[in-house]
Amino acid sequence: MADTATAPATGPGTPAPVAEATGISKRFGATVALRDARITVAPGESHALVGRNGAGKSTLVSILTGLQQPDTGTLRFSGEPAPAFGDIDAWRSRVACVYQRSTIIGDLTVAENLFLNRQSGKAVQPIRWKQLRRRAEELLGEYGVAVDPAARAKDLTVEQRQFVEIARALSFGARFIILDEPTARLDARGIERLFEKLRDLQRQGVAFLFISHHLQEVYDLCTTVTVYRDASHILTAPVAELGHQALVEAMTGESASAVTATGGRPAVRSAADELLTIDGLTLPGVCEDMSLSVRAGEVVGLAGATASGNVQVGEAIAGLHRARTGRVSVGGRTVRTGSVPSALTAGVGLVPEDRHLQGLVNNRSVAENATLTVTDQLGPFGTVLPARTRAFAGRMIRDLDIKTPGAATPVSALSGGNQQKVVVARALATEPHVLVAIRPTNGVDVKSKEFLLGRIRQVADGGRAALIVSDELDDLKVCDRVVVMFHGRVVAEFDRGWRDEDLVAAIEGVSGDAPPAATFPVSAVSASSGADEHGR
Repeated sequence: MADTATAPATGPGTPAPVAEATGISKRFGATVALRDARITVAPGESHALVGRNGAGKSTLVSILTGLQQPDTGTLRFSGEPAPAFGDIDAWRSRVACVYQRSTIIGDLTVAENLFLNRQSGKAVQPIRWKQLRRRAEELLGEYGVAVDPAARAKDLTVEQRQFVEIARALSFGARFIILDEPTARLDARGIERLFEKLRDLQRQGVAFLFISHHLQEVYDLCTTVTVYRDASHILTAPVAELGHQALVEAMTGESASAVTATGGRPAVRSAADELLTIDGLTLPGVCEDMSLSVRAGEVVGLAGATASGNVQVGEAIAGLHRARTGRVSVGGRTVRTGSVPSALTAGVGLVPEDRHLQGLVNNRSVAENATLTVTDQLGPFGTVLPARTRAFAGRMIRDLDIKTPGAATPVSALSGGNQQKVVVARALATEPHVLVAIRPTNGVDVKSKEFLLGRIRQVADGGRAALIVSDELDDLKVCDRVVVMFHGRVVAEFDRGWRDEDLVAAIEGVSGDAPPAATFPVSAVSASSGADEHGR
């Protein structure tokens, strides 16, 4: 597909692009990470960069921020050549990146984070704390960030931490901010507030490069989109002129297809065995007297926003939280809450919410990560035989279509989508009766998302059961029915064919059945679950 948008004109009276990369190529050994890539971002623009995992987005970001040098190509900021490699202060004054995983230091205050390594004018000059807090207050006020400079960063919400990171970047003079999956840990209200703040900063001349796998957000926020595929620039176009299907086709190189359809699937028989039963579950500060069942052959969605408690319920099924009261059973066998071995023995497989914090051992191989739940099957008398590990991992790599040079490759070397496949492979290795998948497509590309959801569907079609815990509509569309939680209680249930607006209304607590928000305060749920630290 040809470009339908070109670089802005730079004639008299027209400001130069805030960032312009042309002819960028980068190799890592035999791997081509970028091939003659380009991008142009205008002042005050919100520009989306999308592509499948491994398309070259991360490499481009590392070059745009001065962390990597391109093998070929040129990079300019506001018409001037990029700073010398290694000149950190010069790079900071031109560009900053707010990553999905926060770089804020939790044990420091907001003021200390904002002015880290520049708390005083000179290296030997003592820090004037009152003056530092006043400077922080002025900086936050300038950009409309309502955060107490004296607050500990670990006590902030994910959304507030992002605002602090953006304010810190702007304090260096940068007017070009890269946002890497900024909404991955936010609920709908948090995303709305973030977008409002970004639009306000755009009016002040700040430009954003917005990287996201959630394509609807591209249409909600951005005016221009650039697509990368297979390390190359594919197109740049006005968002308003590019339909959803055309965008997906540009990203994948294939005709767009809907994620596994369920409309023609026969309903699960009410006489089918209940494989998962939750009866009167109460998790302190999270949920109260919660009940749910999932039958053989069924995929059920457990939807809810950050403070709903749905993630903690999913984790409790897998033995990660101890219940005050209530019972969880799998195939008629009681699971002792708070015991992961009990859940595994009963037949629960878990895809955790955050693959980085909860799912992967980054310095270990694909094979080791994929077989962690079945080490007792890989050798006699508690030993692990390398040949059995390789053979078992090889089957899982083929089954999940994991793109890796080999089973011995460090899992950290894989793309995000393939890392997630490793996590799913490990959950399926025990052939569980019930698969609990928490936000299973978080941070993966369109094709990987389709594959993973299809694989979860296969679990149920094989006579087992799956519970998808998510607030992503695409995740929930593969479900036979969706149960909605709001502040610790089940407030609605939808059969297949639900409308987006109805489900979102229930998730956001604006449907008639939702209890008042005071039932379980957001702070109570977050405190008990560590939600901000684990990807919500």
